[in-house]
Amino acid sequence: MAKVYEFLANGFEEVEGLAPVDILRRGGVDIKTVSVTGSEFVETAHGVTLKADLKIEDADLSDADMLLLPGGLPGSTNLRDHEGVCAALKAQAAKGGRIGAICAAPLVLGHLGLLEGRYATCYPGFEKFMTGAHYTRELFTVDGNIITGEGPAATLPYSYEILRMFKGDDTVASLQEGMMYNHLMGK
Repeated sequence: MAKVYEFLANGFEEVEGLAPVDILRRGGVDIKTVSVTGSEFVETAHGVTLKADLKIEDADLSDADMLLLPGGLPGSTNLRDHEGVCAALKAQAAKGGRIGAICAAPLVLGHLGLLEGRYATCYPGFEKFMTGAHYTRELFTVDGNIITGEGPAATLPYSYEILRMFKGDDTVASLQEGMMYNHLMGK
């Protein structure tokens, strides 16, 4: 079974952090939330306190098939400034493992040079932090092993695309139907 870890820092955007967890778990992907606060508890951008599955200090990320970064501020800059997160992302990229970042979080990947020469998207205004990337302005963009998302409204399509990477079209179609996504999209 695929293993996905999502880093949570104080100030992350709730929908961008929780919707991927919800969709991947519904789709049968093993995803764990990883706090980088020094505690299991993380406060979101809008003052909601959540308990993560693991603290980064206790996480063995060597078996990660994918690492995810939700956006939000100051969550994204807190992730960028966390040495353990940066080391994990570099190791993941070095082995060709998948990485996802949405909204402001692609700034972390830009900071690490992981977007050099790649197509990527982000929340408008943050493209200046995606060093070396070709900004697409799309809801989500996949370039090789990296997927980026535009912002809160893009979270569902972004999350479904991540699920597709692990479980394929049939699982995604079934989940979209069950979650009323097709109705939302007028399908």
